[in-house]
Amino acid sequence: MPAEEKNPAAAESARAWSPSSWKNYPALQQPQYPDCEALEQALAELAELAPLVTSWEIIALREQLAEAALGRRFVLQGGDCAERITECSSQRITNRLKIILQMSLALVQGAQCPVIRIGRFAGQYAKPRSSDYEERDGMRLPSYRGDLINHPEFTPQARTADPQLLIAGYERAAITLNYIRALIKGGFADLHHPEYWDLDWAHLSPMAEEYHRRVGSIKDSLRFMEHILGIRAGETDRIDFYTSHEALHLGYEQAQTRRVPRRTGWFNLSTHFPWIGIRTSSPGGAHVEYMRGIENPIGVKVGMATKLDDLLRLCDLLNPSNQPGRLTLIHRYGVETVSDGLPKMLETIRREGKIVLWVCDPMHGNTRTTSTGLKTRSFDDIESELSQAFDIHQACGSRLGGVHIELTGENVTECTGGARGLSEADLSQAYETELDPRLNYEQSLEIAMMVAAKLASIREES
Repeated sequence: MPAEEKNPAAAESARAWSPSSWKNYPALQQPQYPDCEALEQALAELAELAPLVTSWEIIALREQLAEAALGRRFVLQGGDCAERITECSSQRITNRLKIILQMSLALVQGAQCPVIRIGRFAGQYAKPRSSDYEERDGMRLPSYRGDLINHPEFTPQARTADPQLLIAGYERAAITLNYIRALIKGGFADLHHPEYWDLDWAHLSPMAEEYHRRVGSIKDSLRFMEHILGIRAGETDRIDFYTSHEALHLGYEQAQTRRVPRRTGWFNLSTHFPWIGIRTSSPGGAHVEYMRGIENPIGVKVGMATKLDDLLRLCDLLNPSNQPGRLTLIHRYGVETVSDGLPKMLETIRREGKIVLWVCDPMHGNTRTTSTGLKTRSFDDIESELSQAFDIHQACGSRLGGVHIELTGENVTECTGGARGLSEADLSQAYETELDPRLNYEQSLEIAMMVAAKLASIREES
C-alpha cells in the first residue's frame, strides 16, 4: 500500500496548492459583504500594493524559531488584542515597542540567551467572534470583527462589513511597521541606553525599582565585555523585530501572498509570522489549507478543544517534512485545566517525534465577565497558568520556548491584580478595549520578571 494511503494527512499535504485553494474548504469566521463587487475591487487593489515584509526577513525568523525549538532562543510575542485603525499614533506605537523591549531585556537576563521579539501588531486588525450577531435592546446587528472588517459602534452602518477597511488596515500596518523600523534603525533599541524605553508614567509602577536594578546589571555586564574586547559590543544598538497577526480574513491574506525572485514557494508578505486561532484550526478547514502552502513560519493555537488526533493531523499538514522552526504550537488552556490537558498534548507530540516550538498563551483561557458586563482577566490566573506550564514542560521532558501575551503600553485598567492590586471596582478607571482585556505596562513587566526567574531557575538546574 502506498505511504500516502496509510497516512491520509500525508496525502493531503501532497495535494496541489495555490493561494486560492482555500476557497474549496469550509471557511469559518469570514465576514459577509453586501457588495461583492466592491470586495473584489479592494482585494485586487491589495494584490497590487507593495509587500509589508520581505522574504529574507521571513526566512531569518524561521531560522531563529528553529533555534528556539532547540532551547537556544526564547520567544516573546506580545501586543494588542486587536489594533485600532484610529490609534495609529507615534506615541502608541512607541509605547508598545517600549514595553516589548523592556520585557525582552528582563527575559535576556533570565534565559541567558537571545530573545526573539514578535509584535502582535502592524496587522492585528481582525478578530474572531463567538457569534455572528450581537443583540441589544431588541436590535440584532453583525458582531464587531475588528477594524479590518467593520466598526464597534452599534449602528447598522458601522456594523456593515466595508471592503475599504481592508485597504485602510493595510495602510495603517505599513505606517506602523515603517515607524518601528525607523526607530530601531535610529538606535532606539540601543542596549547602552535602555532608559530611552521608559514610559512617561513608569516611575509609578511598583516594578520600576526592580526593573532598573536589572537594567543596571545588564549595562555593567555590557561595559565589562566591551572593556575586555576593546570594542563596542556589536549590534547592541540594533535588534531584530518581527510582526505577527492572526491570519483570519483569508481574502486579505491571499492578496498579499506572492512568489519572490530567487526563492521557491509562496510567501505571505503581510506579516512575518501568521497564526491560526483555535476557532479556525480544523484540519479540514480553509485556514489550514491556506497556511499549509506558504513558506512563513506559522503558529496554531491549541487547547482543551483540540483533539489529539487532530493535533497530529495538523502537524502532518502544516509541517510534513518535520522542519524545525516551521510550526509553533501556542497552547492556551486556562488555569484550571492546564495541568490536565497539557501533559497529554506534550506526550502525544513527543511519542510521534514531531518537532515543534511550544509557546504558552496564558491569556485566552482565563477570560471572564464581571457582574457589570466587562470582560477581564485575573493577573494571578495568568501568572499561575504560565508558572504551571513551565513546570509541566520540565516534568514531561519538554521545553517551553516562549510566551504569547496580550498587552498594551498604555496605562489601562483591564485586568485585575498585579503589583498595584487592581480590583473589579478599578476597571472602569481606564478600560479601553473593545474586545479582550490586556495587561498594562506594570503587569506586563511583572510577568516578564516572573518568566525570567523561571528561566534562570531552569538554567541553574540543568
